[in-house]
Amino acid sequence: MSEPTGFSYKTRSDGTVVILHRGRAAATLRGARAAKFLTEVEDADDQLTMARWTGAYKIGNERMGKNHPRNQRR
Repeated sequence: MSEPTGFSYKTRSDGTVVILHRGRAAATLRGARAAKFLTEVEDADDQLTMARWTGAYKIGNERMGKNHPRNQRR
């Protein structure tokens, strides 16, 4: 699995954090979640952290999920 790329984030004056993926908004964080994200992104790999916070870290296993019995149409 390759490393995530293409993520960036912007902090607004009201404390809101917008996580962008390839220039498009992927997540908006406010309040305590925004503060926790900013702390975490400083301490760890920023690309991986942003991928995890947006849910984009699952790339690669979606094809297997369509074959699961729970996802079969009846």
